[in-house]
Amino acid sequence: MIDHKEHIIKYFESGIKDTKNFKMGIEHEKFLFDQKTNKRADYTTIKKMFVLLSEFGWKPIMEKQNIIGLQKNGKSITLEPGNQIELSGDKLNNIHEACSESHNYLFELQQVTKKLNLKIVSSGFDPMSKLDEVPNNPKQRYEVMTKDMPEGGALSLDMMYRTCGTQLNLDYNSEEDFIKKFKIINSIVPISIALFANSSIVEKKNSGFMSYRSKVWQETFRGGLPEAFFDNMNFEKYADFSINFPLLFIQNNKEYLSGKKYTFLDFMNEKISEIGNRLPTEDDLTTHLSTIFTENRLKKYIELRSMDTCGWDCLCSGPAFNTGILYGNLDETYDLISKWDKNKIINAYLEAPKKGFNTELMGKNLLHWSSLLLSISKRGLEKRDVLNKSNENETKFLTHLEELIESKTTNADHMLKKFSKKENLNDLYDK
Repeated sequence: MIDHKEHIIKYFESGIKDTKNFKMGIEHEKFLFDQKTNKRADYTTIKKMFVLLSEFGWKPIMEKQNIIGLQKNGKSITLEPGNQIELSGDKLNNIHEACSESHNYLFELQQVTKKLNLKIVSSGFDPMSKLDEVPNNPKQRYEVMTKDMPEGGALSLDMMYRTCGTQLNLDYNSEEDFIKKFKIINSIVPISIALFANSSIVEKKNSGFMSYRSKVWQETFRGGLPEAFFDNMNFEKYADFSINFPLLFIQNNKEYLSGKKYTFLDFMNEKISEIGNRLPTEDDLTTHLSTIFTENRLKKYIELRSMDTCGWDCLCSGPAFNTGILYGNLDETYDLISKWDKNKIINAYLEAPKKGFNTELMGKNLLHWSSLLLSISKRGLEKRDVLNKSNENETKFLTHLEELIESKTTNADHMLKKFSKKENLNDLYDK
Protein backbone atom coordinates (compact mmCIF):
# COMPACT_ATOMS: atom_id res chain seq x y z
CA MET A 1 0.00 0.00 0.00
CA ILE A 2 1.09 3.55 -0.71
CA ASP A 3 0.60 5.96 2.18
CA HIS A 4 3.70 8.15 1.96
CA LYS A 5 5.61 10.12 -0.67
CA GLU A 6 8.69 7.94 -0.04
CA HIS A 7 6.83 4.97 -1.51
CA ILE A 8 6.42 6.86 -4.78
CA ILE A 9 10.06 7.95 -4.82
CA LYS A 10 11.09 4.32 -4.32
CA TYR A 11 8.75 3.37 -7.19
CA PHE A 12 10.72 5.69 -9.51
CA GLU A 13 14.03 4.46 -8.08
CA SER A 14 13.02 0.89 -8.92
CA GLY A 15 13.17 1.91 -12.60
CA ILE A 16 16.92 2.62 -12.43
CA LYS A 17 18.86 0.29 -14.74
CA ASP A 18 22.51 -0.26 -15.56
CA THR A 19 23.32 1.45 -18.85
CA LYS A 20 24.20 -1.86 -20.49
CA ASN A 21 20.66 -3.06 -19.72
CA PHE A 22 18.89 -0.05 -21.25
CA LYS A 23 15.84 -0.95 -23.31
CA MET A 24 13.41 0.97 -25.49
CA GLY A 25 9.77 0.56 -26.36
CA ILE A 26 7.75 2.10 -29.18
CA GLU A 27 4.01 2.77 -28.98
CA HIS A 28 2.11 3.93 -32.03
CA GLU A 29 -1.53 4.47 -32.91
CA LYS A 30 -3.41 4.10 -36.19
CA PHE A 31 -6.81 5.11 -37.52
CA LEU A 32 -8.93 2.52 -39.32
CA PHE A 33 -11.49 3.51 -41.96
CA ASP A 34 -14.04 1.57 -43.99
CA GLN A 35 -12.75 1.40 -47.55
CA LYS A 36 -16.13 2.07 -49.16
CA THR A 37 -17.69 4.63 -46.85
CA ASN A 38 -14.58 6.45 -45.49
CA LYS A 39 -16.11 6.11 -42.02
CA ARG A 40 -14.17 5.12 -38.92
CA ALA A 41 -14.25 1.43 -37.97
CA ASP A 42 -16.88 0.61 -35.33
CA TYR A 43 -16.51 -1.79 -32.42
CA THR A 44 -18.24 -4.66 -34.24
CA THR A 45 -15.63 -4.44 -37.00
CA ILE A 46 -12.83 -4.18 -34.46
CA LYS A 47 -13.98 -7.42 -32.82
CA LYS A 48 -13.84 -9.16 -36.20
CA MET A 49 -10.33 -7.80 -36.69
CA PHE A 50 -9.24 -9.10 -33.29
CA VAL A 51 -10.52 -12.59 -34.21
CA LEU A 52 -8.51 -12.54 -37.43
CA LEU A 53 -5.38 -11.29 -35.66
CA SER A 54 -5.59 -14.26 -33.31
CA GLU A 55 -4.44 -16.37 -36.28
CA PHE A 56 -1.06 -14.66 -35.81
CA GLY A 57 -0.85 -15.82 -32.20
CA TRP A 58 -2.48 -12.83 -30.46
CA LYS A 59 -4.49 -13.64 -27.31
CA PRO A 60 -7.56 -11.65 -26.12
CA ILE A 61 -7.58 -9.07 -23.32
CA MET A 62 -11.04 -9.04 -21.77
CA GLU A 63 -12.97 -6.54 -19.67
CA LYS A 64 -16.04 -8.29 -18.32
CA GLN A 65 -17.60 -9.84 -21.43
CA ASN A 66 -15.95 -7.47 -23.90
CA ILE A 67 -12.68 -7.93 -25.77
CA ILE A 68 -10.71 -4.70 -25.47
CA GLY A 69 -7.32 -5.73 -26.81
CA LEU A 70 -4.80 -8.43 -27.65
CA GLN A 71 -1.43 -9.52 -26.28
CA LYS A 72 1.50 -11.57 -27.52
CA ASN A 73 5.09 -12.00 -26.27
CA GLY A 74 5.36 -8.76 -24.30
CA LYS A 75 3.38 -6.72 -26.83
CA SER A 76 -0.22 -5.57 -26.71
CA ILE A 77 -2.80 -4.10 -29.07
CA THR A 78 -5.30 -1.90 -27.30
CA LEU A 79 -8.34 0.19 -28.16
CA GLU A 80 -8.32 3.96 -27.92
CA PRO A 81 -11.66 5.75 -27.31
CA GLY A 82 -12.60 6.16 -30.98
CA ASN A 83 -11.39 2.64 -31.92
CA GLN A 84 -7.93 3.80 -32.87
CA ILE A 85 -5.56 0.84 -32.56
CA GLU A 86 -2.42 1.18 -30.45
CA LEU A 87 0.53 -1.18 -30.49
CA SER A 88 2.50 -1.11 -27.25
CA GLY A 89 5.73 -2.83 -28.11
CA ASP A 90 7.96 -5.05 -26.01
CA LYS A 91 11.07 -3.70 -24.25
CA LEU A 92 13.80 -4.18 -26.82
CA ASN A 93 17.54 -3.54 -27.10
CA ASN A 94 17.85 -1.17 -30.06
CA ILE A 95 16.05 0.57 -32.90
CA HIS A 96 16.68 -2.34 -35.29
CA GLU A 97 14.68 -4.67 -33.05
CA ALA A 98 11.99 -2.11 -32.20
CA CYS A 99 11.48 -1.13 -35.83
CA SER A 100 11.32 -4.75 -36.94
CA GLU A 101 8.67 -5.39 -34.28
CA SER A 102 6.59 -2.43 -35.48
CA HIS A 103 6.79 -3.47 -39.11
CA ASN A 104 5.87 -7.07 -38.32
CA TYR A 105 2.82 -5.82 -36.44
CA LEU A 106 1.81 -3.51 -39.27
CA PHE A 107 2.26 -6.33 -41.78
CA GLU A 108 -0.12 -8.52 -39.74
CA LEU A 109 -2.55 -5.63 -39.37
CA GLN A 110 -2.48 -4.99 -43.09
CA GLN A 111 -3.29 -8.63 -43.92
CA VAL A 112 -6.31 -8.49 -41.64
CA THR A 113 -7.60 -5.06 -42.67
CA LYS A 114 -7.59 -6.11 -46.33
CA LYS A 115 -10.00 -8.95 -45.50
CA LEU A 116 -12.33 -6.51 -43.72
CA ASN A 117 -12.10 -3.79 -46.39
CA LEU A 118 -10.45 -1.43 -43.94
CA LYS A 119 -7.80 1.16 -44.71
CA ILE A 120 -5.12 2.40 -42.33
CA VAL A 121 -4.47 6.11 -41.93
CA SER A 122 -1.21 7.20 -40.30
CA SER A 123 -2.03 10.77 -39.35
CA GLY A 124 -1.80 12.65 -36.06
CA PHE A 125 -5.43 13.74 -36.39
CA ASP A 126 -8.45 12.20 -38.10
CA PRO A 127 -8.50 13.99 -41.50
CA MET A 128 -12.11 13.09 -42.31
CA SER A 129 -14.52 12.64 -39.41
CA LYS A 130 -16.41 15.16 -37.33
CA LEU A 131 -16.36 14.44 -33.62
CA ASP A 132 -19.96 13.23 -33.51
CA GLU A 133 -19.26 10.80 -36.37
CA VAL A 134 -16.64 8.82 -34.44
CA PRO A 135 -17.92 5.52 -32.99
CA ASN A 136 -17.04 4.57 -29.43
CA ASN A 137 -16.51 1.21 -27.69
CA PRO A 138 -17.49 -0.36 -24.36
CA LYS A 139 -14.12 0.10 -22.59
CA GLN A 140 -15.25 1.26 -19.16
CA ARG A 141 -12.68 3.95 -18.39
CA TYR A 142 -13.63 5.86 -21.53
CA GLU A 143 -17.17 6.39 -20.31
CA VAL A 144 -15.82 8.20 -17.23
CA MET A 145 -13.28 10.14 -19.30
CA THR A 146 -15.85 11.22 -21.89
CA LYS A 147 -17.99 12.71 -19.14
CA ASP A 148 -15.26 14.40 -17.07
CA MET A 149 -12.49 15.44 -19.48
CA PRO A 150 -14.31 18.34 -21.24
CA GLU A 151 -14.66 20.17 -17.91
CA GLY A 152 -10.93 20.87 -17.86
CA GLY A 153 -10.00 21.30 -21.53
CA ALA A 154 -12.01 22.52 -24.53
CA LEU A 155 -10.56 19.97 -26.97
CA SER A 156 -10.31 16.99 -24.60
CA LEU A 157 -12.82 14.89 -26.54
CA ASP A 158 -10.99 15.61 -29.78
CA MET A 159 -7.86 14.29 -28.10
CA MET A 160 -9.63 11.11 -27.07
CA TYR A 161 -11.49 10.35 -30.28
CA ARG A 162 -9.55 12.01 -33.11
CA THR A 163 -5.79 11.89 -32.38
CA CYS A 164 -3.02 9.37 -32.95
CA GLY A 165 0.57 9.65 -31.74
CA THR A 166 3.87 7.83 -31.50
CA GLN A 167 5.44 7.41 -28.08
CA LEU A 168 8.91 6.28 -27.08
CA ASN A 169 9.84 4.77 -23.71
CA LEU A 170 13.46 5.05 -22.53
CA ASP A 171 15.38 4.12 -19.37
CA TYR A 172 17.58 6.01 -16.91
CA ASN A 173 20.62 4.79 -14.91
CA SER A 174 20.32 7.17 -11.93
CA GLU A 175 18.27 10.06 -10.64
CA GLU A 176 20.83 12.47 -12.12
CA ASP A 177 20.48 10.74 -15.49
CA PHE A 178 16.70 11.10 -15.28
CA ILE A 179 17.02 14.83 -14.43
CA LYS A 180 19.17 15.45 -17.52
CA LYS A 181 16.98 13.41 -19.85
CA PHE A 182 13.77 14.93 -18.56
CA LYS A 183 15.05 18.47 -18.97
CA ILE A 184 16.18 17.70 -22.52
CA ILE A 185 12.96 16.11 -23.69
CA ASN A 186 10.83 18.93 -22.30
CA SER A 187 13.12 21.56 -23.82
CA ILE A 188 12.89 20.00 -27.28
CA VAL A 189 9.10 19.55 -27.31
CA PRO A 190 8.68 22.46 -29.79
CA ILE A 191 11.25 20.82 -32.09
CA SER A 192 9.46 17.47 -31.81
CA ILE A 193 6.15 19.10 -32.70
CA ALA A 194 7.62 20.80 -35.77
CA LEU A 195 9.81 17.94 -36.98
CA PHE A 196 7.15 15.24 -36.61
CA ALA A 197 4.12 17.32 -37.61
CA ASN A 198 1.66 15.19 -39.56
CA SER A 199 -1.86 16.45 -38.95
CA SER A 200 -2.72 19.33 -41.23
CA ILE A 201 -6.06 18.07 -42.62
CA VAL A 202 -9.13 18.30 -40.34
CA GLU A 203 -12.68 17.45 -41.46
CA LYS A 204 -11.50 17.24 -45.08
CA LYS A 205 -10.02 20.76 -45.04
CA ASN A 206 -6.68 22.45 -44.50
CA SER A 207 -6.73 23.24 -40.75
CA GLY A 208 -4.12 25.99 -40.97
CA PHE A 209 -1.97 23.95 -38.58
CA MET A 210 1.03 21.74 -39.26
CA SER A 211 0.25 19.64 -36.18
CA TYR A 212 -3.38 20.04 -35.24
CA ARG A 213 -2.91 17.10 -32.90
CA SER A 214 -0.46 19.17 -30.82
CA LYS A 215 -2.90 22.07 -30.76
CA VAL A 216 -5.55 19.71 -29.40
CA TRP A 217 -3.25 18.33 -26.72
CA GLN A 218 -2.48 21.88 -25.60
CA GLU A 219 -6.20 22.31 -24.87
CA THR A 220 -6.66 18.94 -23.21
CA PHE A 221 -7.43 18.44 -19.54
CA ARG A 222 -4.34 17.10 -17.73
CA GLY A 223 -2.08 17.88 -20.71
CA GLY A 224 0.47 20.55 -21.58
CA LEU A 225 4.06 21.41 -20.70
CA PRO A 226 4.24 22.49 -17.03
CA GLU A 227 6.82 25.12 -16.06
CA ALA A 228 7.85 22.89 -13.16
CA PHE A 229 9.25 20.36 -15.63
CA PHE A 230 12.15 22.71 -16.42
CA ASP A 231 13.33 23.16 -12.83
CA ASN A 232 15.65 20.16 -12.50
CA MET A 233 12.75 17.83 -11.90
CA ASN A 234 13.95 14.97 -9.66
CA PHE A 235 12.10 11.94 -8.26
CA GLU A 236 10.83 13.81 -5.19
CA LYS A 237 9.59 16.78 -7.22
CA TYR A 238 7.81 14.48 -9.65
CA ALA A 239 6.30 12.59 -6.72
CA ASP A 240 4.99 15.91 -5.34
CA PHE A 241 3.67 16.80 -8.80
CA SER A 242 1.84 13.49 -9.21
CA ILE A 243 0.51 13.40 -5.62
CA ASN A 244 -1.15 16.79 -6.05
CA PHE A 245 -2.45 15.97 -9.53
CA PRO A 246 -6.19 15.23 -9.74
CA LEU A 247 -7.34 11.65 -10.22
CA LEU A 248 -9.03 10.85 -13.52
CA PHE A 249 -10.75 7.68 -12.42
CA ILE A 250 -10.49 5.07 -9.69
CA GLN A 251 -10.66 1.38 -10.41
CA ASN A 252 -12.41 -0.55 -7.67
CA ASN A 253 -13.71 -4.11 -7.85
CA LYS A 254 -13.45 -4.04 -11.66
CA GLU A 255 -15.57 -0.88 -11.81
CA TYR A 256 -14.39 2.57 -12.85
CA LEU A 257 -15.45 5.57 -10.78
CA SER A 258 -14.89 9.27 -11.46
CA GLY A 259 -11.93 10.65 -9.54
CA LYS A 260 -12.35 14.32 -10.44
CA LYS A 261 -13.11 15.45 -6.87
CA TYR A 262 -9.87 14.00 -5.52
CA THR A 263 -6.09 14.16 -5.81
CA PHE A 264 -3.78 11.21 -5.30
CA LEU A 265 -2.93 12.79 -1.94
CA ASP A 266 -6.57 12.33 -0.92
CA PHE A 267 -6.23 8.69 -1.94
CA MET A 268 -3.10 8.30 0.21
CA ASN A 269 -4.86 9.98 3.13
CA GLU A 270 -7.78 7.52 2.95
CA LYS A 271 -10.29 10.23 2.06
CA ILE A 272 -12.19 8.56 -0.78
CA SER A 273 -15.39 7.27 0.80
CA GLU A 274 -16.75 5.79 -2.47
CA ILE A 275 -14.16 3.01 -2.19
CA GLY A 276 -14.31 2.54 1.56
CA ASN A 277 -11.42 4.96 2.27
CA ARG A 278 -8.92 2.29 1.25
CA LEU A 279 -5.27 3.07 0.55
CA PRO A 280 -3.93 3.02 -3.02
CA THR A 281 -1.96 0.03 -4.27
CA GLU A 282 0.99 0.14 -6.64
CA ASP A 283 -1.46 -0.68 -9.44
CA ASP A 284 -3.46 2.42 -8.50
CA LEU A 285 -0.29 4.50 -8.66
CA THR A 286 0.65 3.04 -12.05
CA THR A 287 -2.82 3.87 -13.38
CA HIS A 288 -2.65 7.41 -12.01
CA LEU A 289 0.77 8.08 -13.56
CA SER A 290 -0.52 6.84 -16.92
CA THR A 291 -3.41 9.34 -16.81
CA ILE A 292 -1.14 12.38 -16.50
CA PHE A 293 -1.28 13.56 -20.11
CA THR A 294 1.65 15.98 -20.19
CA GLU A 295 3.97 16.08 -23.21
CA ASN A 296 6.39 13.83 -21.34
CA ARG A 297 5.97 11.83 -18.15
CA LEU A 298 7.72 9.57 -15.68
CA LYS A 299 6.72 6.02 -14.77
CA LYS A 300 9.46 3.43 -14.15
CA TYR A 301 10.84 4.80 -17.41
CA ILE A 302 10.56 8.07 -19.30
CA GLU A 303 7.80 8.40 -21.87
CA LEU A 304 8.15 10.86 -24.77
CA ARG A 305 4.77 11.87 -26.17
CA SER A 306 5.13 14.82 -28.58
CA MET A 307 5.25 13.07 -31.97
CA ASP A 308 2.37 12.82 -34.43
CA THR A 309 1.96 9.31 -35.74
CA CYS A 310 3.32 8.81 -39.25
CA GLY A 311 3.50 6.24 -42.03
CA TRP A 312 5.71 3.27 -42.64
CA ASP A 313 8.45 5.38 -44.20
CA CYS A 314 9.04 7.38 -41.04
CA LEU A 315 7.70 5.20 -38.23
CA CYS A 316 11.15 4.55 -36.77
CA SER A 317 12.69 7.97 -37.40
CA GLY A 318 11.33 9.61 -34.23
CA PRO A 319 12.49 6.81 -31.92
CA ALA A 320 15.90 6.81 -33.65
CA PHE A 321 16.22 10.60 -33.35
CA ASN A 322 15.52 10.57 -29.62
CA THR A 323 17.62 7.47 -28.95
CA GLY A 324 20.63 9.09 -30.58
CA ILE A 325 20.21 12.15 -28.38
CA LEU A 326 19.35 10.50 -25.06
CA TYR A 327 21.26 7.22 -25.19
CA GLY A 328 24.06 8.16 -27.55
CA ASN A 329 24.87 11.85 -27.00
CA LEU A 330 23.26 12.97 -23.76
CA ASP A 331 25.92 15.37 -22.48
CA GLU A 332 26.32 17.29 -25.76
CA THR A 333 22.54 17.72 -25.97
CA TYR A 334 22.30 18.81 -22.35
CA ASP A 335 25.04 21.41 -22.83
CA LEU A 336 23.04 22.83 -25.72
CA ILE A 337 19.58 23.04 -24.11
CA SER A 338 20.83 24.12 -20.66
CA LYS A 339 21.41 27.59 -22.12
CA TRP A 340 17.79 27.93 -23.26
CA ASP A 341 15.20 30.05 -21.43
CA LYS A 342 12.17 28.09 -20.26
CA ASN A 343 9.73 30.91 -21.03
CA LYS A 344 10.98 31.03 -24.62
CA ILE A 345 10.65 27.24 -24.86
CA ILE A 346 7.05 27.38 -23.63
CA ASN A 347 6.25 30.20 -26.05
CA ALA A 348 7.73 28.16 -28.92
CA TYR A 349 5.72 25.18 -27.73
CA LEU A 350 2.49 27.19 -28.03
CA GLU A 351 3.39 28.48 -31.50
CA ALA A 352 4.88 25.32 -33.05
CA PRO A 353 1.61 23.51 -33.92
CA LYS A 354 0.71 26.32 -36.32
CA LYS A 355 4.07 27.72 -37.44
CA GLY A 356 6.06 24.47 -37.57
CA PHE A 357 9.67 25.03 -38.67
CA ASN A 358 9.07 28.80 -38.81
CA THR A 359 8.62 29.02 -35.04
CA GLU A 360 11.38 30.99 -33.33
CA LEU A 361 13.31 29.68 -30.32
CA MET A 362 16.31 31.50 -28.82
CA GLY A 363 16.74 33.68 -31.91
CA LYS A 364 16.73 30.78 -34.41
CA ASN A 365 13.89 28.99 -36.16
CA LEU A 366 13.00 25.38 -35.37
CA LEU A 367 14.39 24.20 -38.71
CA HIS A 368 17.82 25.34 -37.46
CA TRP A 369 17.43 23.50 -34.15
CA SER A 370 16.03 20.40 -35.85
CA SER A 371 19.05 20.25 -38.14
CA LEU A 372 21.48 20.76 -35.24
CA LEU A 373 19.82 18.13 -33.06
CA LEU A 374 19.66 15.69 -35.96
CA SER A 375 23.46 16.00 -36.32
CA ILE A 376 23.88 15.43 -32.58
CA SER A 377 21.57 12.41 -32.78
CA LYS A 378 23.44 10.97 -35.75
CA ARG A 379 26.76 11.20 -33.90
CA GLY A 380 25.09 9.55 -30.92
CA LEU A 381 23.84 6.61 -33.00
CA GLU A 382 27.26 6.30 -34.60
CA LYS A 383 28.82 6.10 -31.13
CA ARG A 384 26.32 3.41 -30.14
CA ASP A 385 27.41 1.45 -33.25
CA VAL A 386 24.62 -1.11 -32.99
CA LEU A 387 24.62 -3.12 -36.22
CA ASN A 388 21.94 -5.19 -37.95
CA LYS A 389 22.54 -8.33 -40.02
CA SER A 390 23.42 -6.17 -43.01
CA ASN A 391 26.12 -4.40 -40.96
CA GLU A 392 24.14 -1.12 -40.89
CA ASN A 393 24.01 1.01 -37.76
CA GLU A 394 20.93 2.82 -36.42
CA THR A 395 21.63 6.02 -38.41
CA LYS A 396 19.77 4.40 -41.34
CA PHE A 397 16.53 5.32 -39.58
CA LEU A 398 17.36 9.05 -39.73
CA THR A 399 17.29 9.18 -43.54
CA HIS A 400 13.65 10.30 -43.64
CA LEU A 401 14.35 13.21 -41.27
CA GLU A 402 17.46 14.22 -43.22
CA GLU A 403 15.33 14.45 -46.35
CA LEU A 404 12.69 16.55 -44.58
CA ILE A 405 15.25 19.00 -43.24
CA GLU A 406 17.10 19.24 -46.55
CA SER A 407 13.84 20.03 -48.35
CA LYS A 408 12.63 22.29 -45.47
CA THR A 409 9.34 20.38 -45.43
CA THR A 410 7.49 18.09 -43.04
CA ASN A 411 5.10 15.17 -43.33
CA ALA A 412 2.33 17.75 -42.80
CA ASP A 413 3.50 19.64 -45.92
CA HIS A 414 3.43 16.43 -47.93
CA MET A 415 -0.05 15.65 -46.60
CA LEU A 416 -1.27 19.07 -47.71
CA LYS A 417 0.34 18.71 -51.11
CA LYS A 418 -1.20 15.28 -51.75
CA PHE A 419 -4.61 16.43 -50.56
CA SER A 420 -4.60 19.74 -52.37
CA LYS A 421 -3.97 18.23 -55.79
CA LYS A 422 -7.48 16.81 -56.11
CA GLU A 423 -8.70 17.15 -52.54
CA ASN A 424 -8.70 13.36 -52.64
CA LEU A 425 -8.75 11.79 -49.20
CA ASN A 426 -7.76 8.42 -50.63
CA ASP A 427 -4.27 9.83 -51.06
CA LEU A 428 -3.99 9.99 -47.27
CA TYR A 429 -4.40 6.23 -46.77
CA ASP A 430 -1.31 4.14 -46.05
CA LYS A 431 -0.11 2.36 -49.16
